[in-house]
Amino acid sequence: MSEGTPKRRRSTGSRPTMHDVARLAGVSQTTVSFVVNGREEAGISDETKARILDAMRKLGYRPNAVAQALRRGTSNLIGLITDEIITTPYAVEIVKGAQDAAQAAGKLLVVLTVTDEPWSMEQVGGVMVEHRVEGVVLATMFHRGIDVPGVLEDVPVALANCFTTTRPVPIFIPDEFQGGFDAVTHLIHHGHTRIAYLNNVDDIPATRLRLAGYREALRAANIAEDEQLVVRATGSDQAAGYDAAVTLLKEAEGNLPTALFCFNDRMAMGAYAALNEHGLSIPSDMSVVGFDNQVLLSAHLRPGLTTLQLPHYEMGRRSVEELLRETTAPERVLLPCPLVQRDSVATVVRPGVAAGPKGRNVRVKTA
Repeated sequence: MSEGTPKRRRSTGSRPTMHDVARLAGVSQTTVSFVVNGREEAGISDETKARILDAMRKLGYRPNAVAQALRRGTSNLIGLITDEIITTPYAVEIVKGAQDAAQAAGKLLVVLTVTDEPWSMEQVGGVMVEHRVEGVVLATMFHRGIDVPGVLEDVPVALANCFTTTRPVPIFIPDEFQGGFDAVTHLIHHGHTRIAYLNNVDDIPATRLRLAGYREALRAANIAEDEQLVVRATGSDQAAGYDAAVTLLKEAEGNLPTALFCFNDRMAMGAYAALNEHGLSIPSDMSVVGFDNQVLLSAHLRPGLTTLQLPHYEMGRRSVEELLRETTAPERVLLPCPLVQRDSVATVVRPGVAAGPKGRNVRVKTA
């Protein structure tokens, strides 16, 4: 090429190639390939490596990840397949926990979503297999059973917030029973013995297990259960919580409970509105406990809602950490739902008893 002849340039928008890197660094394409793929046995000097890496940076060159995976037999990719969890403000913590665990191990988390169509899970699972992911976390918006797609038969799998009976895999789910037990026990420790429960109507583990925890806490404290105080709502949102609370107040009129445990925070929000309309103050007239710790809601109610924290972050983190072990343990792990105390629970003051410091009751002398 003569001195005045312009150099040939890559067309605008085209991706830089390994050949471009080699030309800029003044080395062979084979040498660039050795550096890109970490071939230490090639004996390339540090100075040459530095020139190649500098050329890659200047050109914006990125190696083909799929091609690298084929050569190395590993992709450094962890897959996470979810349903509508990606759109929820609190369950997205599963993704954050998984991402943090992957990043700590030098891996990249690839997140794909599925629809309700029966073919969707197989299709998305196939994409993960094509990209040679090292493992896949299957996560759901709420605690439920799922089927692991057959296309993932030869891929390590862990489940977050869901379970399966079709394949022995590590399962990380919330301890719904213990959560219900702890919620009611917290109220009992504040002197409440007449505690109502607004339950969900859906046929899911949380509906059954939180109710079972409620009942066991009453039994453990030798408090007789009153079926009139268990109201099954028509759903699990604010409207359902409002309607269930109104039903409770009508049916228990004259002998109201002093505390209300709600299936979730949204139902508790509806209950707040119903109690307010009936002239009942929270927590002085009625203490309220929710479940989920949907922070954008529970922390901003007035008063702030005492609730149970679903362990979304821990489920995501533990699932990825399990996948990264040399051998995974196909066991079901129940993760605790910690109590988050705010201002919606008060200590019961009985006749002849006044509230003492830190919520303790002290005997009041009477004539």
